[in-house]
Amino acid sequence: MNEKALEVLQIIEGDGRVSIQTLAKMVDASEDEVKAILKKLEDEKVILSYSAVIDWSKVEKQEGVTAVIDVKVTPQRGVGFDEVAERIYRFPEVKALYLMSGAYDLSVVIEGKTMSEIARFVSEKLSTIDTVISTTTHFQLKKYKHDGVVFDQGEEDHRIVVTP
Repeated sequence: MNEKALEVLQIIEGDGRVSIQTLAKMVDASEDEVKAILKKLEDEKVILSYSAVIDWSKVEKQEGVTAVIDVKVTPQRGVGFDEVAERIYRFPEVKALYLMSGAYDLSVVIEGKTMSEIARFVSEKLSTIDTVISTTTHFQLKKYKHDGVVFDQGEEDHRIVVTP
């Protein structure tokens, strides 16, 4: 991967809405070069998606419940944790899934409308998988920072903004 592609990745990671024109100026390249770099990175699955960080607590009747579930599993011969991880990440409630070191093997982030909905997910879907040994559920009470963005700062905005 060349230096320009790395620069492009670093910039769009901080602001996925930066225009092609601005991006081209920032990396000292033509707009066509930047479009080609982005297309190549998307085709190679280096760029997987573009998203926004949203403070759902400020949107009336849209705030839900987020939980992090620590999962202990029995790895399967020949596939390790991959097979059980695939079964888990296919559930639509699962927003993130990580293989971890330490006391638990997997860390699952799920979102639901209520704590009861998350409890049903754990008891009816997650814990019924035959290789799952145990789970520990942690409910998110307040979000202070996510993907580098600080929440609930009032009028001040302390995010780092990349400018051309």
